[in-house]
Amino acid sequence: MGACEAIDDIGKGAFTVSVGDIDPPEYVSKTVEKVLGSDYTWYPVVGNHEKETPNDMTWLRNWGQSDIPYLVQRGPENCESTTYSFDFKNAHFVVLNEYYDGKSDVATNGDVTKPLYEWLKSDLEATSKPFIFVFGHEPIVSIPDIDSGRYRHVGGNLDAHPENNHRFQELLRNHNVTAYICGHIHGFSFSKINGLWQLDAAHCRGIGDKGTKSTFLKVWVGRDKCRVDVYRYEQNGNIYSLNRTIELN
Repeated sequence: MGACEAIDDIGKGAFTVSVGDIDPPEYVSKTVEKVLGSDYTWYPVVGNHEKETPNDMTWLRNWGQSDIPYLVQRGPENCESTTYSFDFKNAHFVVLNEYYDGKSDVATNGDVTKPLYEWLKSDLEATSKPFIFVFGHEPIVSIPDIDSGRYRHVGGNLDAHPENNHRFQELLRNHNVTAYICGHIHGFSFSKINGLWQLDAAHCRGIGDKGTKSTFLKVWVGRDKCRVDVYRYEQNGNIYSLNRTIELN
């Protein structure tokens, strides 16, 4: 609630993407609607907590079977409603379900398997947008929180599958992806990994997680430049304040 209120206060932008661990998504959706408006667009990403909770997956599949705003294409077979891509103005956006193995959308422990890779490759080849953002729950590699230094899930992200992880990174670099945006670690970080920007969006649970600051990112996409403003919760001031700005170039 506090994060949504802060987003509304600073300017809610065109839409919001939540990068997983939105358990239960039904109530996250209701909070977004209550604070940001019934006509505001919110895109969910499957995280490991949703993957492990059948009711969450039922809700997310039902959401994905409806009319996804600005949809370009739905995901591959057996993952049509939890992987998708969409366009908005001069940017292309891809949402990946990294728990898909070709037969089930809740099968892996976080991986870009061959069926998901092939779908993503086809999707990226089809876009001509100058800015491309790819969203998934799990990082390419775990990075400590930029402020608290908390370090979680080391070696247990996409890097648990090195061959697939390297292939995934190469694909994003080859298509000049602007940034890969993820979650899972519940800490904010930004880094260039072999020339590819990775932004970990942390959590927005407020005092529900005191190990790192509650955080949200505001992405500004211009004609030929892109930047990210990072807002983090300051307990003493009881507000979200601008923590830093990252130029994605």
